[in-house]
Amino acid sequence: MDIFGNFSKLNGDKRKRTVSRHNDEIEFSYSDTHSDPLGKIENKSPLNYVSNLKILTFFIFFVLIFRLFTIQVAEGDANQKLAEGNRIRPRVLESDRGLITDKNGQWLARNKPSFALAIYPSDLPKKRDERAEIYRKLSVISGLSEDQIKQNAEKNGLSSLSEVLLKEDISHDDALILEEKVAGLPGVFIAKKAIREYQEGSGLAHLLGYTGVVSGDDLKDHTNYYLSDRIGKTGLESQYENYLRGLYGVEQIEVDSRGNVIKVLVDDNNKEPVAGDDLVLNLDFGLQKATSKALKKGIANGKKITGQDVNDGVAIVMNVKTGGILSMVSLPDYNNNLFSTQISQKNYQKLTNDKDLPMFDRAIAGAYPPGSISKIILASAGLAEGTITKNTSFSTPAAIKIGEYTFPDWKDHSYESTNIERAIAESNNIFFYAIGGGYDPINGIGIEGMKKYWETFGLGEKTGVDLPGEASGFLPDASWKEKTMGEPWYIGDTYHAAIGQGDLLVTPIQMLRATAAIANGGTLLQPQLVQKIIDPTGNVVKAFSPRIEQKNIVNPDVIKTVQEGMRMTITDGSARSIFPSDYPVKVAGKTGTAQYDNNTKTHSWFEAFAPYDNPEIAVLVLVEGGGEGYSVAAPVAKEIFDHYFSKK
Repeated sequence: MDIFGNFSKLNGDKRKRTVSRHNDEIEFSYSDTHSDPLGKIENKSPLNYVSNLKILTFFIFFVLIFRLFTIQVAEGDANQKLAEGNRIRPRVLESDRGLITDKNGQWLARNKPSFALAIYPSDLPKKRDERAEIYRKLSVISGLSEDQIKQNAEKNGLSSLSEVLLKEDISHDDALILEEKVAGLPGVFIAKKAIREYQEGSGLAHLLGYTGVVSGDDLKDHTNYYLSDRIGKTGLESQYENYLRGLYGVEQIEVDSRGNVIKVLVDDNNKEPVAGDDLVLNLDFGLQKATSKALKKGIANGKKITGQDVNDGVAIVMNVKTGGILSMVSLPDYNNNLFSTQISQKNYQKLTNDKDLPMFDRAIAGAYPPGSISKIILASAGLAEGTITKNTSFSTPAAIKIGEYTFPDWKDHSYESTNIERAIAESNNIFFYAIGGGYDPINGIGIEGMKKYWETFGLGEKTGVDLPGEASGFLPDASWKEKTMGEPWYIGDTYHAAIGQGDLLVTPIQMLRATAAIANGGTLLQPQLVQKIIDPTGNVVKAFSPRIEQKNIVNPDVIKTVQEGMRMTITDGSARSIFPSDYPVKVAGKTGTAQYDNNTKTHSWFEAFAPYDNPEIAVLVLVEGGGEGYSVAAPVAKEIFDHYFSKK
């Protein structure tokens, strides 16, 4: 019997009792079965642990099942596309750029197959040291510096999917060698490219222009371009970019972890590229070469005659019935093939630092004092206003004196009585002083009257020729002088402007258009380089008809009188030594010599049209600093006529 049994029950003792005997003494020890003496009991039963573990396991399993369902079912499509994005990439397929040809189909700008060392930034290693190792290997392979490679590869960010060209215009044989060397380098590959090729040595660079890699400014107006694209920068390449470029295609490709192409996928999003449209010009390549050759000869002649550094000039030929530009040369020019790939810094600096500005298109952007070639406009103005008639004639002195100022003729014509036809032929300054500013017996039309007819013949505004960068020239008047110089307009200013001097500035193409208007009977035409645009199948996308600015700008009788004066220039006037009497084609023209650089130098000008009885073409020649118009510019025009009519 437990002698303590009743005691335990009485006291509600719930302790576990242990009895032991030691040295004949009985010892009792107790241990609590509850941890909380205050009655907050926590059950430590093994059965409870198992139960809790089962609940936790079930909960985790439920979360995993739910997440798996979400990924594979609820978000299945999105995640599939995300996964495919890691291995499927759209690859841009470049279109062939349209050709540029002359009127006879002779190519002037075309595409040349080539290869390039390229890189996909997105496929480069993410670790900097691994990328650096690739740059080092590429430097050894390509000859490019590591810094240059890094700069190009990372300029658009390492997530860029656009290809970056590191080295262009690689030959087929070299491309095969490089392809073996770059095998295994992530993101590095050999790209098939086409680069632009231009006819050289014929003065076409300013007309055709060139292409270059798109810039930030380009992307403002051309949002559908890639960062690696090329775009027309100057000339016709720029003017007709939207036609020449074509439409890029795209194909879906599968790549491995290194960016190597595994296969091309059949995909509804794939699109074949569409080649750009071709430009067919009014220009005749044979005449263009002849014009360039004649102008180079004329510049050399001007250097010989003047003993000065003569290097610059312009020669243009235009169809007087349509406005079509048959040839256009501005010298010095440059080799636009240098821009077919990334031009070297050395070559670019050589071009931009050249004092003769070879990249400057003098034909449309150069503004010069016209000298006596502007007298055909003043003659038209005097006749149209009734200031003179065809029969007006008087003896002109060697000079006009007004106070302390003297306004001379370029040579003494006082020995003869002069009418308007002879005044044009002999380029009589005194007669034109009289038309402009007045001199007994002629009342001048004044600066406002002169400006009115300058504008009538298209001076002071762009001609609208289909090239970028055209200048407007400048027409002075009394209000301009008062505003800019704070001085009144004097009669001496009128006299200077009347013979194409002073502040009057024209572009060569403006004076060519004015000459054509005299030749065709009074129709002012817009010069046009492109004849038509055709698609790759030969269908005409756009045809350019003659663009008439204004008809009958002056009375036909006025035009006829000026034509007769220009014909007399060739037969009895300032250009009679250039065209022999038996020259097979009747030519009408006007010489001009314009002073500049504080009257220390003179531009040599000549404008003409032919045949006189049924005009076809007008020619304009300028040799900067070349001296007299009859001795330098006129012979250039004669060689151009020689070529044109020999082919006829």
